[in-house]
Order: sequence, then structure tokens, then C-alpha cells
Amino acid sequence: MNSAQLWDRYRKYLCRVEGLGLTLDVSRMRFDEAFLKRMAAPLARAFDAMRALENGALANPDERRMVGHYWLRAPELAPNREIADVIVDARHAVHRFAADVHAGTVKPQAGGRFEHMLVVGIGGSALGPQFVVDALATTNDPLATYFFDNTDPDGMERVLARLKDRLITTLTIVTSKSGGTQETRNGMLTAAKAYQDVGLDFSRHAVAITAEGSELDRTALNNGWIARFPMWNWVGGRTSELSAVGLLPAALQGFDIDAMLTGARDMDVVTRARDVKQNPAAMLALMWYHAGDGKGLKDMVVLPYKDRLILFSRYLQQLVMESLGKERDLAGHIVHQGIAVYGNKGSTDQHAYVQQLREGIPNFFVTFIQVLHDQEGASLEVEKDVNVGDFLLGSLLGTRDALFENARESITITVDEVNEKTIGALIALYERAVGLYASMVGINAYHQPGVEAGKRAASGVIAVQRAILTALQAGPTEARTATDLARAAGTTDRVETVHKVLEHLAANGRVQRFPGAEPTAARYSRKGVI
Repeated sequence: MNSAQLWDRYRKYLCRVEGLGLTLDVSRMRFDEAFLKRMAAPLARAFDAMRALENGALANPDERRMVGHYWLRAPELAPNREIADVIVDARHAVHRFAADVHAGTVKPQAGGRFEHMLVVGIGGSALGPQFVVDALATTNDPLATYFFDNTDPDGMERVLARLKDRLITTLTIVTSKSGGTQETRNGMLTAAKAYQDVGLDFSRHAVAITAEGSELDRTALNNGWIARFPMWNWVGGRTSELSAVGLLPAALQGFDIDAMLTGARDMDVVTRARDVKQNPAAMLALMWYHAGDGKGLKDMVVLPYKDRLILFSRYLQQLVMESLGKERDLAGHIVHQGIAVYGNKGSTDQHAYVQQLREGIPNFFVTFIQVLHDQEGASLEVEKDVNVGDFLLGSLLGTRDALFENARESITITVDEVNEKTIGALIALYERAVGLYASMVGINAYHQPGVEAGKRAASGVIAVQRAILTALQAGPTEARTATDLARAAGTTDRVETVHKVLEHLAANGRVQRFPGAEPTAARYSRKGVI
């Protein structure tokens, strides 16, 4: 394909959403008009399914619930007045609470103002807020934000070390829809202990975002936490950024959450259009289908050429992979669908793994994300008529060309600048693309049975650990192997798990370990017993 043909193709397929300052370029994807015609019927069915979802259909039949994240930015579209009212009420509550915190009306136990914020959550309760905070934060924000987003004790200790003596002015937000998510509960208990250790009452620094009546909701109510905000069963974690889950941290940090919601709402309007070439979400979904033959055969590499968007690929990992990674289709057939997502940032990627992208296994397609506006003020000129930002653009376009020359496909999304409206638009764009793609390949994008299976398996490991410790305490004093302890604990079908648990306990000084002739022959006993 020569340069004139590429230019013609670029002009033909370029999609510009003028009011949002966003452009989608799919000209470097090697599809043809026959593909678009062939996909017209599946896409029409996907549009019908999306319309039914937005009208309140039980889009998640496994859990018998509606899927309503689109209503968060357009409450008037909710299927009943009750849902519309709770959305509006929650938004007003977020605004009021943020204003009261900024004004010092809601204040820390010791007085003064809250200056820091600790967000405790996992998955969608953390990835969205982390992405938004990293994208929009400035040195002038009224609160600085920290996260507990895992159950790693060392990770939480590192965060607390950065907070140091700032807990006295730190507001903690605990987010869990069910209120029983163990990782989040562990983070909450760790935070509460940290406050207690410095003589502070955690409840006077704590806010809950959870479902009404959940374990967390009861904890917050019974202990007199500062405030509680709702989560609803018709909003999934990975699509919750524009609920209180994401809006509250964003508002507290001083971001314009109304602009975020406007960007998402305006993108929703554009992406309902059935004119494919004017609908960036439909075109994205079609390109994903084209790249992986509708079977997810190629990975999605997301390369934002902007430091502020580096966490976008992590955010998309959950949105895309949790939504599309399914064993069975809607008819119950085994299909093993999904699109793997990974990414870095430009031009770091050029010095990290573009070598493989250009010359290695062609098992991917790339999404470049370009931001036109470099920074506030002029960029440093490092050569005559060339500034730092020019080199960033050169890297993006050069990498794109180098990949295309070697038959590697790419999509380019361009936004005018990174601001609240842009972030809302990007979130909505990918939410819609995921929904349309899922319908085209016949899967349910709104449940996550694999996640639930992992949670059950983790609970099983904890049960094994309890049984081992009971066997150690109740049994003979001499040291025993993992096989011996598995037998004593009644877990002979899980000897490998028993060994790994014992190794972890020994490494943390909770049992005593005696090396054997080989690693699996090590013996273990209660502390202080030989």
C-alpha cells in the first residue's frame, strides 16, 4: 500500500468526535469493505442488545440483575424513577461532602482540615480511581491520594510509611459493594490499626462506599463513621468509576466530576449511532473482531504516549479481560473467549518491547493513544524548531509506521488534551466497545464466574491453613513433614498446598522449619519445639 493509498484510507475511515476532541483512526488495520458488510448483521444485533440493556433488561441473567452504568451519567434514561432519583441523590451527596471537607466543615478528629486521602479497595474499586487520580492530579489539589489496593502487608506498610505522621489529617475511604471482600476488609483493618497506634479513632476518619445493608454498611453505621455512600447491584465493579466509587475520590481531590460525567454522557450519545463510520465504539469493537477473527486470537497492546495515561492499560485490563474472558457463550457452548490486554507508555515502549512487536510473533494489535496538547506553557526546545513534545510525537508516528511496514496492525486514538471530560469520554468509549463486542461474539460481558471461583479457592486455602495449625497444636511435639501434617489435618488430597502454606508460615516465624534432604522433605513444628 503506497502513501497515496494510505492517505485515501485514512480520510475514508477517520472518525472525529468534534465535541469531545477525540479522533479514531483505524486505517492501519487491514480490513476491507467486505468485512464491514459481513459484520453488519451481527453489529445490528449488538446494537439491539445494547438498547435492551439500557432500557433495563436483565443483561446479567446469571445474577438476575440489570446493568446500569450508562444511567450514571444520564439518570433520565433509567428504567424507573426510583433508580433515577438515587443516582441524582448520590451525586448531590458527593458534591456536598467534598465541599464540606474542602471547607473544613467535615474535619479530622484533631481538628483542622483533611489534607490526605487513603482509598481502600481492590479491582474496580481501586483501578478506576487510581487511573483518574494519576491522569488528573496536580500539586495544587486539596487532598493527596494514596491507595491500599491489595492484601500485601508489605505494600500497605509502604503506603503507611509515606503517610508517616499524616494520618492525623487523612480521610480513609473503604469501598466494597458486598462489604465482604476479604482483601478490602484486610486493608480496612490495617488502616484502623494504624490510626489506633497513633491514638486516633478510625471511625472519625472513615467513609464507606458499599451496598445498603452490607457487612461494611453495618460496620460503618454501628461505629459512627463520618459518611456512607451507595453502591448498587446494577453497577459492576469494573464499570463503577462514574458512581460514588470513582466520583467521591475525584471530587475530594478537586476534580470536576460533572465534566467527567458530561464527557461520558456525550460519548454515549455518539456511540448509540448505527452509522458505523461515525461511531468510534462500534468501529473499535469491529477492529477487535477483525484482529482476532472474533475469537480473541490476538492480544491488545495499549500504548498511551502520555505519562498521565500510563495506568489506562491497567484499567482496561480489568474492563476488557474480566468482561470478555469467558469459557462459555450465551448458549452454554465452550468457546474460551477473551482479549488479553497489556501495555506500557510511549516512548518507553520503543526502548522496551517494540523490537518484539515489530519482528517477533505477530500475535497482537496495537492501540496508540496520542494527546495533542503537550503541557501548560511551551515545551523546551532541544534542537532548532524541535521541542521535547515533538520528539514524543515523532516516536509515536515512527513506531506506528515501523509496525505497519512489517504488517503489524494498529489503531490510533487521538485526544486534544487530558482533562476530566476526556477521561469520562475514554471510559465510556471502551465500556461501549466492550458491550458491543461481547454481543457480536455471543458472550455475557457482565458476569465474572472465574473471579468467584478464585475467591472460593482462596477461602479453601485459608481453611487448609487453619487445619494445619490445629494439627500442629493438638498433635505430637516432634517436627513432621508436609505429608504427615496433611494426614493429621485431614487434607491428604492437598499435600502441595499444605507444603506451600507451611513454607509461608515458616518464613514469617509462625512455625519452625527443619531442612530435609530435599525441599519437600522439610519438617515443621510449633515454635520452640525441636
